[in-house]
Formats: sequence, structure tokens, C-alpha cells
Amino acid sequence: MIWNKEIECMPRERLEALQLERLKQSVAHAYERVPHYRRAFDAAGLVPGDVNSLEDIRRLPFTVKDDLRDNYPYGMFAVPLNQVVRLHASSGTTGRLTVVGYTRRDLENWSEVVARFITMAGVTADDVAQISFGYGLFTGALGLHYGLERVGATVIPISGGNSERQVMVMKDFGTTALISTPTYALHLAEVAEEMGIDPRRDLKVRVGLFGGEAFSEEYRREIQNRWGMLATDNYGLSEVGGPGVSGECELLCGQHVAEDHYLLEILDPTTLEPVPEGQEGEVVITTLTREALPVIRYRTKDISSLTREPCACGRTTARLSKITGRTDDMLIIRGVNVFPSQIESVLVNIEGLAPHYQIVVTRKGYLDEMEIQVEVTESIFSDEYRKLEAIEERLRQQLFKVLAIRPRIKLVEPKSIERTAGKAKRVIDLRK
Repeated sequence: MIWNKEIECMPRERLEALQLERLKQSVAHAYERVPHYRRAFDAAGLVPGDVNSLEDIRRLPFTVKDDLRDNYPYGMFAVPLNQVVRLHASSGTTGRLTVVGYTRRDLENWSEVVARFITMAGVTADDVAQISFGYGLFTGALGLHYGLERVGATVIPISGGNSERQVMVMKDFGTTALISTPTYALHLAEVAEEMGIDPRRDLKVRVGLFGGEAFSEEYRREIQNRWGMLATDNYGLSEVGGPGVSGECELLCGQHVAEDHYLLEILDPTTLEPVPEGQEGEVVITTLTREALPVIRYRTKDISSLTREPCACGRTTARLSKITGRTDDMLIIRGVNVFPSQIESVLVNIEGLAPHYQIVVTRKGYLDEMEIQVEVTESIFSDEYRKLEAIEERLRQQLFKVLAIRPRIKLVEPKSIERTAGKAKRVIDLRK
């Protein structure tokens, strides 16, 4: 099923014409209403009338997270507060909150784009959807909530935490769709098994709508094997409105972008020049319909690629590949670039290891040291020592093939790495 066939299957030429029309409107709206953008455009010697093609977006100034923080709380808003009907904000773990606002039309558009990727994953009015994201300032829970209601699904707003109760509700209420981070989905599978419940046999969950953190294809397979579900990925961030930028259809061949609401660029993170289609780079997003908080060329720091080839599902919108990491998550260890996603892809393919790990980086003298702490499974933990040695050696060899460095390996007992309903903390950098 396609939620909005007119848009999602629109010929490329018509879609790009719509994007250009909306880009001009959004740029003018930002310039006229937001002092920050007026100053940035004036400094670059630009006016909204200079945008006459989609390629002209490359002339416009970038927006970064610090711009939102420096204008805290409402300095980036393009409408008066009495037109803002909802506020959300990022976690603010590295400083001030980044505050985002929504007009009534913004909320309507948000529900629309979320309804699209929900439908892409196969969720319908016949589903019972359990939202295990934490409700609050975080955009994930309420974004999915209203999109699911628009589709007509029965929503269970259980929020995060209390995992035993989550499993009980799944069983008693007949949950068929799970909405959470991918790491929390695996944790819930563990909890269910400890309760004597087989997620594949005893529960009805058939589809997962996962977001909030990047996860590898290997991690996806682990989730699907444990649950017997279709595990789909979706993408968004609070600065551009929350989830709904893109999402996967049931073919799992890339995330369809809501191109009538978002214009995406993939740029070389060093030169900030466009990369060829299909090549990885930093995702840069311009909103096309936001009233309360228009955003021009937001540097997400997420790494992905884009293809505009039509999908076999019938949709013609561009597809974003899975996020493979972030430019600010990249670790440089003795001159080698290391992404957590590279390590994850190795761990989940080694029998005896659980998909829960942390990377601890320290500095000894002038040299960086990296230790990977990874849980072993219950069966291996209680087994003989030489099997643990064999697993550790295999892991060390596979990591060297992928990373070209030899990190320290520390196998730890099951459930010793902290679980969370939110984003998993993969890297502990003690060098600072």
C-alpha cells in the first residue's frame, strides 16, 4: 500500500519543480522572518531572489546545531509564539537545548510524512502499535504516535522502561508493531526469554519501526532472527522536525525521502562539495514546508548516500541508504579512521557474542588505545575457558581485517553492559 500515491509516485521532473517552488518560498520565509538567516544571507551577499534553480542551494549558507543553541530558545522561530502549538527539544547533553516549534500546519505535515513511512513498512489500521520510546521533549514518541493514529492503527503509548511490563503488555494486548530504538528491541527480546516467553512463538509482533540510532544490516538480521519480525529503519532529527524525513519500504532497499517536504544534499564533509550519486557523504537537509522553524542547509553530521533510481515498490522518491555513522562519532586511532558501525558489523557475525558492546578509548603517553568490551552469550559464559580464548582471537583477527589496527578485546559477562530505552552509548572516550 502507498499512502500518498500522487506524491510518492510523482514523475521526477514534476517533483523537482515542486521542490524548487517550495524552496523559494522557504528561503524567503526564513530571510524575512528570522534575523539569523537575514544576517547570514547578507554576509554572503545573497537575497532570496538569487535562488532560481535547485542547484542554487549550493550558494546558501549552512546551519549547524550551535546556531540553534546560540539563538536559544526562540530566536530561530519564524512565527510569533502565539502561533506555535507544540515545542520539542533535543537532549542538550553537550550544552543548551535545541528548541524546535510547530504550527498547526507543521503538525499536520509531520503526521503526513510519518504516516507514509509507517505505511511503507506495512503497518495498517489493523495493527496494534506499541510505542516504547520515551514520551516528552524527544520528538520520536509523539511523532510516531500521531502518524500511527492517522493511519488508523491502535496505539499503545507505553513509553520507555519497565521492560517486563512492556513484554506483558505485548502479550496481553496483542501488539503487532514495535516502535523503539533497535538496541531496546534486542533488550526486550532478552527480557521476554528470561520470562519464559519466546518472542517468535508467543508474541504477535510482526514489524518493527526503529529509529533514534544507526544500526547495521547485521544488527537488523539479529533483531529479525530473535523476533521473527520485519525490522525497518526510519530517519529524522529534531532540528528539522523529527522522524519522517525518510523510511524504508518492505523491500528494505533504502529509505524513501519525503522530498516534497525535505531537500537533501550529500556533501563531502571536508570540502562541503557534492559527491556523486551513490557515494557516501554528510547528509545536509533543507526544510521546504516548515512554518515555525524553517531550516536552511542543516549539517546533520550523519553519513549516508542517496540514489534517485525508482524503487521496485513503485515509489519514485529518492532513497537514502542506512546511516553508517556520524562525522563526530568517527574515532581516529593512531591515524586510522574508525566508526562504531564497522565494529558492530564484525561483532554480530561471531557466534558466542551478544550484540551489546562499548568502545573505550584512552591515551597512554602520546598513543591512543582502544578497548572493545563485548558481552558473550549465556551458553559461552558458562563454557570452558579455551572457547572464550578462541572467540577472542577470532574477533581480534576479524577486527584487524576491517580496521587495520589491533584493539584490545575484553569479553564481559552477559547483561553487564547497561541497557537503555533510548540511544545506546557505544563510545566512552577518556582522552579528553
